Amino acid sequence: MSMRIAVALAATIGAGVLMSTAAKARPELVGAHLADYSPGTIVVKTSERRLYLILDNGHAVRYPVGVGKAGKQWAGTTKIDGKYLNPAWAPPAEVKRDKPNIPDVIPGGSPRNPMGVAAMTLAGGEYAIHGTNVPGSVGGFVSYGCIRMLNDDITDLYRRVSVGTTVVVTR
Repeated sequence: MSMRIAVALAATIGAGVLMSTAAKARPELVGAHLADYSPGTIVVKTSERRLYLILDNGHAVRYPVGVGKAGKQWAGTTKIDGKYLNPAWAPPAEVKRDKPNIPDVIPGGSPRNPMGVAAMTLAGGEYAIHGTNVPGSVGGFVSYGCIRMLNDDITDLYRRVSVGTTVVVTR
């Protein structure tokens, strides 16, 4: 095999590997050993960058997510306190401090709106589980503490849960 063919083959395989790591919208039914959680609970495993919706003692629906970047991660238990389709977004004070030129409000439906097509706000803070208009960010440590999902995935999860759903975020 010539060196040129070997390099082309390596580049093609490498590109395929890189492309296959991107998060894809498709909730997966998985076996889950999360017996500590009641059915209907959302569990976010920050280190895995995965969100699990517990179905029963042995099964969950799993989604890829983006989570808090270094210094912005948190852990704890909360509840969904609001559900919004096509939400407008007002950046929290911390975001405004880091990005002073950001508008005070970005309307829902704007491609610049970081909330995507839906958001579920979490009680006790400025955090949410929400979609994104930047799908390449899902799967990384990217947010100020929010849980970021692909728009198709947040749409699916939004339909499955209600206000009052327990959310457990672990590191």
